[in-house]
Amino acid sequence: MSSRESCRSELRTAIRQLNDRCLYSASKWAAEQLVGIEQDPAKFTPSNTRFQRGSSSIRRRFHTNDVTSTPPAGVSYVSTPVMEEDEVVDGDFYLLAKSYFDCREYRRAAHVLQDQTGKKATFLRCYALYLAGEKRKEEEMIELEGPLGKSDAVNREVASLERELSILRKNGIIDPFGLYLYGLVLIEKGNQNLARTVLMESVNSYPWNWSAWSELQSLCTTIEILNSLTLSNHWMKEFFLASAYQELRMHNESLTKYEHLQNTFSFSNYIRAQIAKAQYCLREFEQVEVIFEELLRNDPYRVEDVDMYSNVLYAKECFSALSYLAHRVFMTDKYRPESCCIIGNYYSLKGQHEKSVLYFRRALKLNKNYLSAWTLMGHEYVEMKNTPAAIDAYRRAVDINPRDYRAWYGLGQAYEMMGMPFYALHYFKKSVFLQSNDSRLWIAMAQCYETDQLHMLEEAIKCYRRAASCNDREAIALHQLAKLHAELGRSEEAALYYKKDLERMEAEEREGPNMVEALLFLAQHCREQKRFEEAEVYCTRLLDYTGPVSSMI
Repeated sequence: MSSRESCRSELRTAIRQLNDRCLYSASKWAAEQLVGIEQDPAKFTPSNTRFQRGSSSIRRRFHTNDVTSTPPAGVSYVSTPVMEEDEVVDGDFYLLAKSYFDCREYRRAAHVLQDQTGKKATFLRCYALYLAGEKRKEEEMIELEGPLGKSDAVNREVASLERELSILRKNGIIDPFGLYLYGLVLIEKGNQNLARTVLMESVNSYPWNWSAWSELQSLCTTIEILNSLTLSNHWMKEFFLASAYQELRMHNESLTKYEHLQNTFSFSNYIRAQIAKAQYCLREFEQVEVIFEELLRNDPYRVEDVDMYSNVLYAKECFSALSYLAHRVFMTDKYRPESCCIIGNYYSLKGQHEKSVLYFRRALKLNKNYLSAWTLMGHEYVEMKNTPAAIDAYRRAVDINPRDYRAWYGLGQAYEMMGMPFYALHYFKKSVFLQSNDSRLWIAMAQCYETDQLHMLEEAIKCYRRAASCNDREAIALHQLAKLHAELGRSEEAALYYKKDLERMEAEEREGPNMVEALLFLAQHCREQKRFEEAEVYCTRLLDYTGPVSSMI
């Protein structure tokens, strides 16, 4: 059996097993990868190619050779295990409980299964109790603090579930799904080390539960922790590593993994979206825009990850495209956090910051832990000069994900606005540690060093140099380097940077006060160095500009 046929067979079985255990998110993910596997050309029919039209241009962009196997040479497959099914013992009760579960009547589902002892029934009973506890916790949080407030509410089912699942694991009568649930409970209790071990056991014995991989990834906060994991060799491990590298901001490594996976999952919209996410973090906006345009042609009602596309359109100030996208998601599903963030971006671009905040708050009412909404709402409060509210929003963002560099950067901006450069510098350093290839962060830190309270010009110069080496699109770093060197009396270095800045402005066909300043300094510098011919060239160019500069020549 070819590797593609093997993957297809495994995923079909896994989808049935995951659906049967009410793990619908993992089942959806597996189904998306199933239809993303490249079909055998001999079996192509109009019905099984409807998700694949228009996809070749993206595929060609990331790999040029057709490799038929997903894992690298030498990686073995784990065969799909036949899960122990308990239909003979508790089939009717299980069907009733599953019906209650699907209707979100979790406690009724758990009650129906209280006397059933099969592994499948035990898992569904415990899972139903866990979700009942989560539901009650959310209700208490809203009752006590409101939908966006902080609360000490806890899942009251966790303690009893931890005891039961621990005993089942110790006695060896727990299945991989039970281990996944035990991992969730341990994370809730804050026992991360044991949670990692348990989730590793789950994915090693049943690798098709993407929800288990996702929880394991959330516990891999450093590359050292990731490398310490002992994982079975299976193609699902490649998906996990690609996603983990992305979270650890190892974007090039993540791209390599996803490009490799595309050899088999050629039409996977998930992989394309993850590639777009990595390129977004690398600020390759043109590529991101192309990928999302094609994604939305193939999957026009997609909302997942599309808020990232709206961020790109916002950064490029594409009013009409962002307006169309906002209308599109509003008509598709307006009560999704992603939809609210897209509409919030649209109003922000129009300068209607109060209305933008309204939609970001709506996103957070739908999902209190939606990281992007907290960060974007903080940006809006900064625009509105409401720094206390901005700081609160950014702090909520870093509480959810301490690796979100945008929130740390926002905190730095807020404290800088409040005239507290020492605090601002602390947060800028955190942001630049997490995203060292973003010139904007280095420039913000340099400007902080330039303030009257700090006045650490040498440190500012170092930051501007890093910004210049990180593709400074705003063209700030070179000009500031020239000005700082001139201020410190280093005329040769200043002339060098003014010349570089001038060359860049000429290449980009830009004019303005920076060009006048560069020409004037270079003219005076060349005159002092007795390079009169060069000085004359710069002076001649200055004659094209009106104002006090002309009288100084």
